[in-house]
Amino acid sequence: MRVLSGIQPTGRFHWGNYFGAIRQYIDLQEGSKQAFYFIANLHALTTVRDPKELKQLTLDAAIDLLALGLDPQKATLFVQSDVPEVSELCWILMTGTPMGLLERCHAYKDKKEKGFSADAGLFTYPVLQAADILAYDSNTVPVGQDQVQHIEVCRDIAGSFNHQFGEVFVLPKAKVLDNSAKVPGIDGEKMSKSYQNTIEIFELPKQMRKKVMRIETDSRPMEDPKDPEGDHLFQLYSLFASEEKQQEMADIYRKGGFGYGTVKKAIADEAESFFADAHSRRAELEKNPHKVEEVLKDGATRARKKAAEVLDRVKTACGI
Repeated sequence: MRVLSGIQPTGRFHWGNYFGAIRQYIDLQEGSKQAFYFIANLHALTTVRDPKELKQLTLDAAIDLLALGLDPQKATLFVQSDVPEVSELCWILMTGTPMGLLERCHAYKDKKEKGFSADAGLFTYPVLQAADILAYDSNTVPVGQDQVQHIEVCRDIAGSFNHQFGEVFVLPKAKVLDNSAKVPGIDGEKMSKSYQNTIEIFELPKQMRKKVMRIETDSRPMEDPKDPEGDHLFQLYSLFASEEKQQEMADIYRKGGFGYGTVKKAIADEAESFFADAHSRRAELEKNPHKVEEVLKDGATRARKKAAEVLDRVKTACGI
């Protein structure tokens, strides 16, 4: 199994990023023949236009991933733009990609329907994503349910190329990530940077606690029994607490006679403990950015070797 996934450096990672994707990326590195994980700074250009901000967010993303457990001995970590073969492959793929296929992609359609201007980068985003995947002969791509369409587009593009020029590309399959653990934001809705309701993984504990204590709740009296199922505070608590502690908290809910502040404090305590080791590792990495840059440089070298092999195969097939 050769795994590939990318994550955009459009902001600091939050609890939703970790439980929705990053944790599972790290798990997948254990059982993979080869795993490629990249920081998608070319994709991020569609939204981040400040060069200093993009550079810092890219470095922060690398530090965060390493601190959270991504092991460069088990997986190849690199920055997307450090592998120029992918951009060349993207152009070759665009020459055979139907406009209608891209017009049906939901990211482009959603933005147009909401009245936002959609640039060529957003329109051709799925082709660059296809190049990202195909450049490494990836056969497994872990994605959220909302990204499955892009993997199907990748398969369509690769399949069309193979039909035209021979069996050049490995056709990837989507591995849909387990999103059963819903991660609510401070407003009770899905945690997302676009909703500005996030709690960052590496926020200072004091700042994290302030955000947790601001989480919106209903106005039911303290003495009322409450059903833990579907309650967003209980959902957050369950992400961090052991099964035994979850059961104890569920019993408190059903008995009633407690304030939501008690649950919020418990969430903050469990979250601080859960990410404590990652915070320590990050502090060490932050002191030594050259070490992180060496990991990225080594990752790019390995990624380029594979991408160059695939690109040469593609160019030979189509006569370049």
